[in-house]
Formats: sequence, structure tokens, C-alpha cells
Amino acid sequence: MELFDAGVKGRGLRASRELSTGEVLLAEPGYAAVVYSSLASQVCHSCFRRQANLHRCAQCRFAHYCNRTCQTAGWDEHKQECAAIRKLGAAPNENVRLAGRLLWRRNRDQGLASDSQLLAVDQLQDHLRDLPGDQLQALQADVQTFLRFWSCGSKQHPADFISHVFSLIKSNGLTLPDQRGLQMVGLGLFPNLSLVNHDCWPNCTATLNHGNQSAVSSTLHSPLRMELRALGRICQGEELTISYVDALNLSADRQKQLKERFHFDCSCDHCSRHVGDDLMAAAAEAKVSGTSWPSADAVKEVSAFSKETLEKVEEARRDGDHSRVLKLCQECLEKQQDVLADTHLYKLKVLSVLAEVLTYHRKFSEAAGYARKMVEGYMKLYHPNNAQLGLALMRSGVTHWHAGQVEVGHKMICEAYRIMMVTHGPNHSITRDLEVLPAAFRSVLQGPVPNPTRSPPEV
Repeated sequence: MELFDAGVKGRGLRASRELSTGEVLLAEPGYAAVVYSSLASQVCHSCFRRQANLHRCAQCRFAHYCNRTCQTAGWDEHKQECAAIRKLGAAPNENVRLAGRLLWRRNRDQGLASDSQLLAVDQLQDHLRDLPGDQLQALQADVQTFLRFWSCGSKQHPADFISHVFSLIKSNGLTLPDQRGLQMVGLGLFPNLSLVNHDCWPNCTATLNHGNQSAVSSTLHSPLRMELRALGRICQGEELTISYVDALNLSADRQKQLKERFHFDCSCDHCSRHVGDDLMAAAAEAKVSGTSWPSADAVKEVSAFSKETLEKVEEARRDGDHSRVLKLCQECLEKQQDVLADTHLYKLKVLSVLAEVLTYHRKFSEAAGYARKMVEGYMKLYHPNNAQLGLALMRSGVTHWHAGQVEVGHKMICEAYRIMMVTHGPNHSITRDLEVLPAAFRSVLQGPVPNPTRSPPEV
């Protein structure tokens, strides 16, 4: 790939030769990355894997690691942070810690781009002047905390430069998932990847590879890195793009998110032509020939009810009230029946939560029915190689296993594996989990229906 002038979008990256589906175009170690403060004791601060029984740093008592190997691998990044936390008396929030790691790295590199960087981190775009008042006020509060936190000898930076660093993080920082792709656990900066522009129907995807620190020989260890992979064939000279937001939103809502978060107006083909909006806001089809479709007023009323209910569902989920979540979703789905199409965004959200909470209650047959409807809707809306579609197929496939619907589950797992081979590659932990599942399914297909107590490998 090569850097080029992308016109109104600024700088961009494009293919310098023809690229094939699943090809790795970029594997970039993090310039700086931190674990969210709320998950500091649950996630390794070196490899960002979430697991139990982590070992705590004996000095700052804040950072946690899988083992001595991970702690040693992360010491260069943590050493000065460790001293700063002890000096301050407590660990500041993730934005302040990321700014600290960025500047310690910058000082070590003397502000110069390494051989693998396409530009120095200082040259990344910030949008300090575009921030609304409340966000600017929060940023300035972080700057003041940072000035107390910073402990790098005599090397001081003016407050204006620190503000630029925080705005740079806000514009270019990437959320980092755990090794199963189930939860965002941290925040990182990857300068080369920041040059890849947005498209709502992109030709690439960015995936976090947590690296490998388990090999006996340290020469075989690999670092945490972000990988850019081609979602399909890409022609020479074609711009490389990723999606900054979830595609499962109406074009107007995506444009609003992009404007508020990244300060640009999206004019991609999908937004310009409102591709998919008709399906994501569709009314249910009339079941009997000659009967009328739901009225516009009915669709509007049920949509408003669904939006209000989903807000209550999120509140109940935060409180851990699974019974209330189940009751709210069942009532909402009943209201949506014969009014909203199966591809309507609100219906898909309700189906997703129902499948999740019924699985939690071990009601796998019911959960499988909702999961199957959800996946069918996703397949009409997502890119065929979208990672979120792959994860949904994986979860749905395992749910069908538990429900005794092994053949359907096997097909879903195989399709999830095909997608993950493109988006994550053969060495990612999710792909390796999926790799063993089809064999487990096939062994059951040749024998009796699975016992509910017999489970496939946990995903």
C-alpha cells in the first residue's frame, strides 16, 4: 500500500498492487495502548486478554498481567507509568494514561517516525477546534490531571501541546476487544491505521491480534498488533477503507455519529444512495394476499414503543435484572409482530437480546429460534465478510448445538469460520476455536442427538 492525497478526505492509503481476499495489508504493533480503568484487574496490560487470576504489579498495584512473560514484555511501556502512578497515589483514567504512554514513547523516539511508520504521531489529524464546549471542558480537565501525572524528569511540554495530544487521541484512538471479541477492554493508537479512511461499505477490516507470548523461546513471541485485511479483491490504485461505525444503522444516523465523533460528512455511496435504509426501517409484509400492509402511523407508533422499550432493556441489563429484560423483550416483540419487518433495526435488536438472555436461562430451543431470525436479518444487511456477522453466526451456531439442532448449527459454524478466516486469519484465537467445532458437530451428526450436558468447546 502507499500514502496518497485523497482529496477532501485528506490523506489516505491505496493499494500499490492487486490484493486478494483475506490478505494482510498491514500488521502494526500499537504505538501506545492501555486497558480501561474499569477492567484494570480483569485484563492483561500487555496482551489485552481477559482472564481470571492475573498477577498484579507489586510496585504500583494497578497493572495486571497473565504471567511473568507478559509482565516482562510490557515493562518498557509500563516502567515510567508505574512510577507516575506511585507518585500521583492513584491511577488516572485511560485517556490520561494513554497520553502518558504516547509521550514517553515519543520522547524515546525523539519525536521521529520509525522505519515502519508512514508519518510521525504528531502529524496525525486532531479536531481540537471542532470540539463542542462540554467535550473541550472534559479534555481540559484531563490535561490538568495529566500535568500532575507526568513524571519524565526535566522534559516538560506546554499545555497547548498536551491539549493537541488529547485531541489527537480522541480523533484517532481505537477501542481494543478482548481475545474473544466479546467486549471492548482498552484504547490504543496505531498511526498507520489512522491513515485509512472511512466507508460504510468498506473493502478492508481492522482486527486486533493479541500476539503470542506462550512459546518457550522468546524469539518466537509476537507482539499485540492491529491487522488490516482485505474483505475482497482490491484493484491496484483503489483506496483502502474501513468502517468507523457499525453498518447496522440508518444512513442518517451513521452520518450523525461520524460528524459528532470524527467531524466529517460522510458522502460514501451507501450514504448517498441510502442503501439498506428501506430494509432497516421496513414494515412487515402482508401475510395474506389481498390484505393491506401496516399503516405508516402503525409503524411509527411501534417504532417509538420499541425505542423506548430498548432503553428500558439496557437499564435492566446494567442492573443484572435478566427476568425484566426477558419480559420487556417478549412484550416488545409481540407489539412488533405483523408491523415491523424482520430486517427492521429495532426488531433485530430485540431478537439479539432475546437470544442472549434465553441462552443465559438455558432455554436453548427458544433462543435458537430468535437467533436464527436475527442471523437471517443480518445476512441481508451486512457485508458478506463482515466480522460482526461472523461472530453472530458463531454464537447462533453454538446455541443451536445446545438446542439439539446440530445440522443447522454446523452450517452456521462453517459459515462463521469462512468469514473469520477472511477477517481474523488462521492464527487468531476465535478462528482456532471455530476450527475445532465443525469436527465436533460432525461426530454428533453421525451419532445420536447431543446430550444437553455435552458441550462443544466454549466460544
